[in-house]
Order: sequence, then structure tokens, then C-alpha cells
Amino acid sequence: MSEANPPFVHPTAEVADTAIVGDDTALWHNVQVMPGARIGTNCKLGKSVYVDFGVQIGKNVKIQNGISVYKGVTVGDDVLLGPHMVFTNDLYPRACNDEYEIVPTEISKGASVGANATIICGVTLGEYCMVGAGSVVASDVPPYALVVGNPARVIGYVCACGKRLSLDYKSKSKEEAQCEKCGKQFRIEASQLSVI
Repeated sequence: MSEANPPFVHPTAEVADTAIVGDDTALWHNVQVMPGARIGTNCKLGKSVYVDFGVQIGKNVKIQNGISVYKGVTVGDDVLLGPHMVFTNDLYPRACNDEYEIVPTEISKGASVGANATIICGVTLGEYCMVGAGSVVASDVPPYALVVGNPARVIGYVCACGKRLSLDYKSKSKEEAQCEKCGKQFRIEASQLSVI
């Protein structure tokens, strides 16, 4: 077991005194981490990432360039956020509204969000789901689901390893499949996927 290293903070990054950044985490060029934010161990935050007040980010998370993780967003372990994807946190945004309401968004363990996708606040991305590049997610995404489009819709399922599964995602009857890459077994029944 290797010894943990303190976080790497690039000289151009700004980290608030009350923010917590885990061991073996790297904050690259122009990253800004606000007070009360918590970033887990072994994370990578690319160029120009912004982490808002009180945001919680799990361990082993990769946040690529140009992403703002706003207050109200919670990011689970092992999540990948592709370059320039967008979070929102207010359903009724106005420049001069002092009574805005932050609407929470949850990104579950292992989820991947493609480049330039937009996640409308108030949704949950299920474990190990995958959001295609450029998609607009306006409703919850089931675990292991592959979603694309505007609005994003389920077009299939993926394994935790990322490989697309050969299952009929619209099937009303029970069907089973094995991941061709890692061998994990899955069952779909009434459009709900489960790991066997």
C-alpha cells in the first residue's frame, strides 16, 4: 500500500482556507475552490474548474476543463465530468431575484457525463449511468442507463466498466446479458436493469 501524498495545488489555483482537499488530489491551472467545499482523495480537477460554496465531491473523481460545480450539486465517488459540461442550480433564474431557490442535483457513484452536456437541476444521475456528449438531462437517469439527446432519453445500458450492454432496453420481458469486456452479469425486467 503506497503512502498518501498531500494535494497538489497549482500556483494559479485558489483554495479557500475552510475548503477541504483530500490527499493525492490535483487542482490544476486556475481552479477555484470556495469556502466549505469538500473534495475527496485522488481527484483530478482540470483547468478553470470552479467548485462553489459547500459543494461535496467524492473520491476518485475526474472533473475536466471548464466546469463549474455549483452549490446544490453533490458528486459521488468515481464520477467523470467531461470537458465543459454544465450544471444549473436554479429553475427560475433572473439577474435581480434575491429569493432564488437552489435545487439540489445528485451525481451518483461511477456516473459519466460527456463533454458539453447540460444537467438541469433537480435530477439524480444513477450509479454508473452514462450521459452522451451534448445531451440535455432534464429528468432522473436510471442506474447503468445510456442517455443521449435533447431532452436526454435512454437508448441502452452500459456496464460499470463503460462497455455498452447487448440488451433490449425497451424489453418488457426478463432478459439477461453478460458484459463482453469484464464479464459482469445483468438482468433487465420491465425496463429496470439489475446486476446479477
